[in-house]
Amino acid sequence: MSDTSSLKLAVIGAGPGGYAAAFLAADLGMQVTLIDPELNPGGVCLYRGCIPSKALLHVAKLIEESEQAKNWGIDFPAPKIDLTRLRTWKENVVKKLTGGLGILSKQRKVEYIQGRAAFESSNTLRVTKLGQTETTLTFDRIIIATGSRPAIIPTFKLDSPRLMDSTGALNLEDIPGSLLVVGGGYIGLELGSVYAALGTRVTVVEMLPGLLPGADRDLVLPLHKRLEKMLETILINTTVASLQEDAKGIRAKFEGPTIDDANREKVFDRVLVSVGRKPNSEIPGLENTQVKIGARGFLEVNKQLQTADPSIYAIGDVVGEPMLAHKASHEGRVAVEAIAGHKVAFEPNAIPAVVFTDPEVAWAGLTETQAERENREIKVAKFPWAASGRAVTIDRPDGLTKLLIDPQTERVLGVGIVGAGAGELIAEGVLAIEMAALASDIAMTIHPHPTLSETVMESAEVFFGTSTHIFRPKHR
Repeated sequence: MSDTSSLKLAVIGAGPGGYAAAFLAADLGMQVTLIDPELNPGGVCLYRGCIPSKALLHVAKLIEESEQAKNWGIDFPAPKIDLTRLRTWKENVVKKLTGGLGILSKQRKVEYIQGRAAFESSNTLRVTKLGQTETTLTFDRIIIATGSRPAIIPTFKLDSPRLMDSTGALNLEDIPGSLLVVGGGYIGLELGSVYAALGTRVTVVEMLPGLLPGADRDLVLPLHKRLEKMLETILINTTVASLQEDAKGIRAKFEGPTIDDANREKVFDRVLVSVGRKPNSEIPGLENTQVKIGARGFLEVNKQLQTADPSIYAIGDVVGEPMLAHKASHEGRVAVEAIAGHKVAFEPNAIPAVVFTDPEVAWAGLTETQAERENREIKVAKFPWAASGRAVTIDRPDGLTKLLIDPQTERVLGVGIVGAGAGELIAEGVLAIEMAALASDIAMTIHPHPTLSETVMESAEVFFGTSTHIFRPKHR
């Protein structure tokens, strides 16, 4: 291992990618400076994204389970929601985690600067600290980890507190009587589910033919069915032509093949626009470097996450999709190891995606939709959760586990799961894909009973036509 003790590294952005990179660099002996506008590391994920949304989704799940308990002979009174205490609890979760990261920074002797950075050159940054004082610092290497922000539809720009992006929705200013969610992706569905559980009448509008366009349709179907019961309306193949504020709220006009005159206009108390995210690549002074920006606004990098400028690396949302915290963290580690002189590359076989709705939807590796698009031959083995003892005991038989398998080699190419706790189960699928596991490897691995993890094993058994709990003819 090369000596890195004299190497000075700056990381711009302290989200999951940035702080993971900074911490590893410090562990490897580098002199590290981490720069971010927030009080502590954490980035959008911890302050305004992954963490607060999952805290609220936990509350939503609890409310839904209290209602579902009627099926089991247990009646709870209607929940009384103290919005102030709920907000405080959510904010305390954020403070605890970000505060912990601040302590870890100090323990690792990472210099944390609360401020914003601009490039003077490839190796020099002008940092404006919180109190507007400026300092100029020079580094051997710099990692850009500036993340992304919610995309905005220009025609929807209303100067109204009723119009929210994901950050505004997480603030929980109130519980509106009605909410329009523009966009049927994971952010819109997660936040729409939260507000629906709290008592809001939620309408979701998606311009494409189905919710969660990136996921396999048979994974989306159980979620769609459950959402139809939770939400007031789901409109697919529909666009929002305009939004106008009036005395009663925001008036939305819809266009689509299934929209009739009676439903062409509707007024909502609030509107959440959730149509994707844009990379934060407009970094001051970047033109003073050799870094190149691609057509979609992403910074261009190689497999070591190095930009066209040899001194500058970039990771996370700012370099491309999927815009996921765990992808950014791994890219951060690869970039640091490359800077340290290790032989590394970021080329995973699978990056898991999880939608934390109820039921959760998770997938990794090749999807059936992708295989069809690429005209790739696969075998699909599915295990319905209605045949899972554990799923039935928790009254959630609406799930499905599926494996995509190469018919010649029997190698597992993709895994998809929909159901309670799918996000926790998908890691086994990721490991199987990364380790080039065969269907027989999964089938022969003893899983504990009764658990939902058994559905992964039994999906492999379905491939061989030997699943204990369902009968299927053999694939081969």
